[in-house]
Amino acid sequence: MSQSPIAADDAALRSDVRRLGDLLGQTLVRQEGPELLALVEEVRKAVREGSGAEILAQLSVEDSVQLVRAFSTYFHLANVAEQVHRARVLAEARVTGGSWLARAVDRIDAALKAQTPGHELTKEEIAEWVGAMSVRPVFTAHPTEAARRSVLNKLGSIADLLDDPRNPSQQERLAETVDLLWQTDELRLGRPEPLDEALNALYYLDDLFTQTVPEVLNDFAKEMKRIDVEVPITSRPLSFGNWIGGDRDGNPNITPQVTEDAVVLQVGHAIRTTIAAMDRLRQMLSVSTRITGATPELSASVEEDLKRIPEFEQRFLRLNSQEPYRLKATAIVHRLAFTRNRHAVGGPHVPGRDYKDTSELLADLTLMRDSLFAHRGELIATGLLERTIRSVAAFGLTHATLDIREHSDAHHNVLKNFLGDGYLEKSHDEKFEILIGELANGVKRN
Repeated sequence: MSQSPIAADDAALRSDVRRLGDLLGQTLVRQEGPELLALVEEVRKAVREGSGAEILAQLSVEDSVQLVRAFSTYFHLANVAEQVHRARVLAEARVTGGSWLARAVDRIDAALKAQTPGHELTKEEIAEWVGAMSVRPVFTAHPTEAARRSVLNKLGSIADLLDDPRNPSQQERLAETVDLLWQTDELRLGRPEPLDEALNALYYLDDLFTQTVPEVLNDFAKEMKRIDVEVPITSRPLSFGNWIGGDRDGNPNITPQVTEDAVVLQVGHAIRTTIAAMDRLRQMLSVSTRITGATPELSASVEEDLKRIPEFEQRFLRLNSQEPYRLKATAIVHRLAFTRNRHAVGGPHVPGRDYKDTSELLADLTLMRDSLFAHRGELIATGLLERTIRSVAAFGLTHATLDIREHSDAHHNVLKNFLGDGYLEKSHDEKFEILIGELANGVKRN
């Protein structure tokens, strides 16, 4: 009898955890000596047998720190292995149609077919609902999150290596990275500043942009298409928010300048990630007008770009003279770089040079997609380009919207200027009634 996919993956997971544990043991011997590995094994065995308190009570502070680091590193490695294998199970479910998205759409389809006359939910109504749908996870700077980006990067490298079993140097690279992980201080030298926390969150946003979100949104669109519901290419069923740098509710360290700096930092990262995506598109979209055409709109757009961007590299003009999609992608890269610089210095928007907002970038990308559809490029248009458009729509030029959270006292002090000095002395319930009345009056006036 063959194993189920989940059971087989469980066995592979246990094997990888053992392998990483063995590599960590070898690291401990290389870096600290065999005594630390012996101590780890002694404590592990004692704890499994329900004891170990006596051993721990006799340890020096230095040995205790090393022991904690050893177990902490082991659990980091085990968690990475589990995440890699969990991703494989989810990928298999996507291939076989057993993903949670597929199951959800199956339930919608079954409900549509089981409807009774007079109580129908039309596909047009579902399309309207999908168009208005908005899932928005929000990142916060959790006080217990102390992981440094250096540690996260090394754990990410280990995950990549585990997911590449055919790499002939996998074992050596894993051993090298585990050694690096051990020699990396997992604690910051000082308390993280708000911008340090913001930078840490961008690690996850960068990763989501390049890997997870394009596939999720692409799967969502494909699954909805099974029931004849189109998900508009520039819709935003998924987007992200961020409190870090804007959460000044009781935090005196979050000043207006910190918030502004966090926005600039976030925009810079978003644009850098988008430029990398455009570089991938530029490499792929080698469509030549010697073989197929391009729409007049795309050709005119490229001509306008060349007029407004004299910085265009002559090499690209020469090599890509008959490849309008590559020229357009290059122009987009230039405009993105100008946009990043504009935000960094607080300069004015220059039409045709930088992007005023995400909608202008999406318009350029959609222009390329429409041209491909018009010239037998449907598969190309709905491949990497479409995934890129959906990702840009989700993240925009800012990666995430920055939520500004302020203590209620600050709002009440502002309201005092409009409602009179006596406003602050009123009770909570009285303030509530006043504000409800003012909001109602504002709605009537509008």
